[in-house]
Amino acid sequence: MEDALYGMIGKIKAQPGKRAELIALLSGGAADMPGCIAYLIAEDLGDADGIWITEVWKSKQFHADSLKLPAVRDAIARGRPLIAGFETHVETRPVNGAAR
Repeated sequence: MEDALYGMIGKIKAQPGKRAELIALLSGGAADMPGCIAYLIAEDLGDADGIWITEVWKSKQFHADSLKLPAVRDAIARGRPLIAGFETHVETRPVNGAAR
């Protein structure tokens, strides 16, 4: 399974009134991450502060390596004050719909 696609789906709760700012921060540079097939950000229609992130990676290792990139580490540091919490997080193995 080393070469299996790796996915994550999670819900982030932004600080009240900070969802748009957090989305803008999360949106920057996602296309530049090696091994990232998809990085989708969605507003939760039932939660004014809720954001859903869906990620698809070529492997779990590519995801782990992305967390070491200076741009990602900087975005995490800048995003922390905008985040109220993490509500849901699941790991997945995408099996359809993502090209390598």
